[in-house]
Amino acid sequence: MKKTLIGLLTITMAALLLVGCSNKTASSDKSLNVGILQIVPHGSLDAARKGFKEQLNKEIKQNHKSIKVNYNYQNAQGDQSNLNSMAQQLTQKKSDLILGIATPSAQALAKKTKTTPIVVTAVTNLESAGLVKNDKKPGTNVTGTKDLGPVDKQVKLLTTMTKNDKPIGVLYNSSEENSVLQIKMVKKYAKNHNLKLNIVSVTSTNDVASALSGLAGKVSGIYIPTDNLMASSMKTVGKKAREAKLPVVTGSIEMAEDGGTATYGINYHDLGKQTAKMAYKILIDKKKPQDMPVETSHTLRLYVNKANAKAIGVNPDQIQKP
Repeated sequence: MKKTLIGLLTITMAALLLVGCSNKTASSDKSLNVGILQIVPHGSLDAARKGFKEQLNKEIKQNHKSIKVNYNYQNAQGDQSNLNSMAQQLTQKKSDLILGIATPSAQALAKKTKTTPIVVTAVTNLESAGLVKNDKKPGTNVTGTKDLGPVDKQVKLLTTMTKNDKPIGVLYNSSEENSVLQIKMVKKYAKNHNLKLNIVSVTSTNDVASALSGLAGKVSGIYIPTDNLMASSMKTVGKKAREAKLPVVTGSIEMAEDGGTATYGINYHDLGKQTAKMAYKILIDKKKPQDMPVETSHTLRLYVNKANAKAIGVNPDQIQKP
């Protein structure tokens, strides 16, 4: 009888140990839910999203193999009503963190929640967009990376490729806050360097081709800032610019790849990776967005679209960093 009792006790203890081990393993496994809201699909924003996911997955895999990241990606396709409903959906699902790509996405998310951590990228100025109190100490549930490039150097780069004294054409969407800010910077640079400008605003992708046709023969080159509408229209820009033999300098590398001649600026894939490192600190290190300074791109580089340069009669090897 005693032996039987001892045997039963031994089996019971072993079972309890197994349950304890099983619970420990289960508790070490964790899922993180990350929402992503993007205003519109185009090269720059897509690159930022891909860079973000690649880097966050890499950081998690290297340091916390038991953690799985679940992504909920929403793209508004440029529709404001879609943007608002998607922002509502992502915040109601109680994501651990939400990524807002571009200013409209970031603003839509910030209006829906004051508690869920939000990191943003491809936003030109977080403070003027009402997302943070200031860049050094955001003071809200939002932080992230700015995509403001060196506008003055980009315009300077364009002037090295122009072949006459005609004004510089500037094409942008006046309804985008980020674009309006950059146009102010272009005007300031032009004033300080005695440059004439021919500025044209478009409100839809359907307007781009006619706007470019109107600039042909009247300008020496075209500058396009980091602008979501224009980024979605870069193939049209490239075609029209080649026909008119006009150099085009863009606000981002991806825009130059899609239809520009050259740029000196940021790479959105790299910017997305930089943003992911901030997200990791929030998700894993439990940092708070309100205490994390807004960051600018760590790298700038010259990019030349050699095929487009040759097509308009510019030697790509002679295009140098401004």
